[in-house]
Amino acid sequence: MTNTRFTTNNVGIPVASDDESLTAGAQGPILLHDHYLVEKLAHFNRERVPERVVHAKGAGAFGELVVTEDVSAYTKAELFQPGATTEMLARFSTVAGEQGSPDTWRDPRGFALKFYTEDGNYDLVGNNTPVFFIKDPIKFPDFIHSQKRLPGSGLRDHTMQWDFWTLRPETAHQVTWLMGDRGLPRTWRHMDGFGSHTYQWINAAGERFWVKYHFKTDQGIEFLTQAEADRLAGSDPDYHRADLYTAIERGEFPSWTLHVQIMPVAEAENYRFNPFDLTKVWSQKDYPLIKVGTMTLNRNPRNFFAEIEQAAFAPSNIVPGIGFSPDKMLLGRVFSYADAHRYRIGVNHAQLPVNSAKAARVDSYSKEGSMAYTFGDPQTPVYAPNSFGGPHADPGRAGDEGLWDFGTEAVRAGYVQHREDDDFAQAGTLVREVMDDAARERLVNNIVGHVLGGTSEALYERIFEYWRNVDEELGKRVEAGVRAGA
Repeated sequence: MTNTRFTTNNVGIPVASDDESLTAGAQGPILLHDHYLVEKLAHFNRERVPERVVHAKGAGAFGELVVTEDVSAYTKAELFQPGATTEMLARFSTVAGEQGSPDTWRDPRGFALKFYTEDGNYDLVGNNTPVFFIKDPIKFPDFIHSQKRLPGSGLRDHTMQWDFWTLRPETAHQVTWLMGDRGLPRTWRHMDGFGSHTYQWINAAGERFWVKYHFKTDQGIEFLTQAEADRLAGSDPDYHRADLYTAIERGEFPSWTLHVQIMPVAEAENYRFNPFDLTKVWSQKDYPLIKVGTMTLNRNPRNFFAEIEQAAFAPSNIVPGIGFSPDKMLLGRVFSYADAHRYRIGVNHAQLPVNSAKAARVDSYSKEGSMAYTFGDPQTPVYAPNSFGGPHADPGRAGDEGLWDFGTEAVRAGYVQHREDDDFAQAGTLVREVMDDAARERLVNNIVGHVLGGTSEALYERIFEYWRNVDEELGKRVEAGVRAGA
């Protein structure tokens, strides 16, 4: 590599020495006006931004989404039109662990995607499971606190987890996924991804549809046993990160086939499960998967911090042809994700190259704030409305993607109950009809091992009842296993 002139970090001033500080004589004190020493130490002290409150441990890669089918009857979004190719970024993560935690803890895996479209960036924030633990965002901080660490000892605690889960029956479906094979994917390449939430698609004629996203791994589903995961947690805590990076380095580009489920708006009200409840799935018998295209990851980041750690995904980033739904968890995340980025990275986080609109032009009246480094023509007004040619809203281009007919005033209420709504029913179906005998055996062993791994005995009966409500036989086997091992 060619040697270049060594300079200060920020303004390119030549540096006299990177070996010795400026002192008052050889034995004297360091002088405050050694500005490069001060700059170097001050920058070092600030090299880390606050880690994410959730999904702190993760990694990712760049790639592209290629649309191979025609779904234009359902959406006018440019990135989903036939033949469209869109540059994108994916970040995979664990949910509860901190930056230094092992990749192979039993946990849902984040599956966050950023598409750099000509209409602006579209972010799809999901997991490797189609459901979540709770259905209302007011419960989210409590849920996350229960999955983190005790305030006194600083240790993780199974009692907290099971206390919360068993007091919130709506968690049953996701906990069943978590304790099953999908709770420990062998690699990120060998797991599916889901938008999880219900979104809205709008076509060119203005017709609206409810939609769910499914990214099916083309590598096949593979998982770790609990024993394998525990061994890797100690011997190779960055196992998943290393696997993705090295696979792409050697030219084995992982890919996923994107499918969607489409529900006509008119069918939502009387569907047997509330279609906006994040703890529920839509039956694929009722709404079969429709193929859209293929997502391939083919480029590693050039700098992990700049392109992955500072990447900011927010479900508020939608584009024309895509909108929100009455999914309460989605609506809560529309606020909370972008707000978290303003705290963690700064109010101008979208100006960072990895978060900027690569394929679209930005025209807004937001200005200044910490770390602002892009700006408009000084002759352009910084307020609206104005009489001097500044940008203006265009409802015809944007549409009303954030709206739907809810026909009443804003209230604080639960979901409208549909005829088969039950917190435990779909978890039971997953156990009885989707899992085979071997998967059910692993599920029992995983649950028993987790309970015996530090859960208070005072919660045992509630845990047994929780699993009996999912499936009577499963509950009996869990109780027998815990009693035998206690």
